[in-house]
Amino acid sequence: MSETALPMQIGARLRSIRQSSGRSLASVAQQMGISSSALSQIETGAMQPSVNRLIEFVTVLGVPVSAIFDDLAVFSPRLGDGAAEVTEPLEGVLVSQPDAVEAAHLGQGVTYRRLSPAALPGVDWFESTYPPGSSSSIDGAMLVHAGYESGHVVQGELTFEFADGAVRLGRGGSLSFAASRPHRVVNDTAETAVAIWLTLTTAEPS
Repeated sequence: MSETALPMQIGARLRSIRQSSGRSLASVAQQMGISSSALSQIETGAMQPSVNRLIEFVTVLGVPVSAIFDDLAVFSPRLGDGAAEVTEPLEGVLVSQPDAVEAAHLGQGVTYRRLSPAALPGVDWFESTYPPGSSSSIDGAMLVHAGYESGHVVQGELTFEFADGAVRLGRGGSLSFAASRPHRVVNDTAETAVAIWLTLTTAEPS
């Protein structure tokens, strides 16, 4: 699949999720605080959503981030490209190989890739890649959503900005926080940074 086709794939999935929920373009856009035109551009692939926009979208519709990977008509392994299918070698044991799940390419070149072979109830497990100079939001806006997040940096350095300060982590560093706390992820270095995220979407730990 070409790089130019990837935003259209994400947009098609987001439109499918919205339509399945019975929500109109205008009502979702209004709740997200953007224009109907801007949301339409995301759904048609004319505009890549930032991480913040993607999270806002699924939060408004009450679905996890992993929902964007669950439509096989949009994100599916392509045998012609040599991608491996998710298999079930033993009953109830799902196995995936590298690149079995298409990454979601977002604004500023940020990518999200689900690490579990299938959706996990109440849990999102992702790998995020931040190119040099990228962030989770273009305009500096911080994100607030339900759940509890734990991140682990496996490559490069990332700065995690909060309303009352910032935490900078290099390879091997981890942090956890309530997702209801305003936050933003920034890579202000000259190297690509990669982090693994585990998000509890049902409740926060006591």
